[in-house]
Amino acid sequence: MSDASERAGAFFGRRKGKRLRAGQDDLVRTLLPALRVTSDVAPEALFLRPGRETWLEIGFGGGEHLAAQARAHGDVNIIGCEPFVNGMAKLLAVVDHEKLENVRVWDEDVTDLLPHLPDACLDRVYILYPDPWPKRRQRKRRLVSDETLKALARIMKPGAELRFASDIDNYIGWVLARVLRSPDFRWLATGPDDWRKPYDGWPGTRYEAKAIREGRVPSYLRIVRL
Repeated sequence: MSDASERAGAFFGRRKGKRLRAGQDDLVRTLLPALRVTSDVAPEALFLRPGRETWLEIGFGGGEHLAAQARAHGDVNIIGCEPFVNGMAKLLAVVDHEKLENVRVWDEDVTDLLPHLPDACLDRVYILYPDPWPKRRQRKRRLVSDETLKALARIMKPGAELRFASDIDNYIGWVLARVLRSPDFRWLATGPDDWRKPYDGWPGTRYEAKAIREGRVPSYLRIVRL
């Protein structure tokens, strides 16, 4: 399947849910512009302490995982992408309350940001429980595609890790099919526990908890940039 046929339309759904509370609305108006990544600035220039590893999380939902990583790895710069306003507002509240200085954000389609990031600037990328777009006619909207992998390969350093988690079996298969035919990535698994067990230091996400409650089994892929 060609790249053009795989990526058509936004990979995300709605942009906004229920009305934001007053405090959340204030943060979106004031803090978001201060933390927003701009497409013409290199990642190392965005943070108070440049020269550190930079991680990217695409589609952070409510921000629980991103905030946990920011707390645990204060020496790592983390960029979070999430176009859903309510999810962004939740993360901003945590960043503001805990003064997480190593977090920056992008609130538009991540495919608009990737082309502007410098070559080999990322040390890790997370894609956790993305929208599976389960209907056959929707699958071209899945975030992971041959085209997206090419874009990530350019901006990830050799040896950098792409971590992908999902509870949808046919999305896991979809991702692996594209990784295995990519000249830029290799799946690191050598045995079943390598995709059945969460990553070290894994804090969990609300989507994972829901999947487990509903009887679905998550998979955790570790994919290395060659």
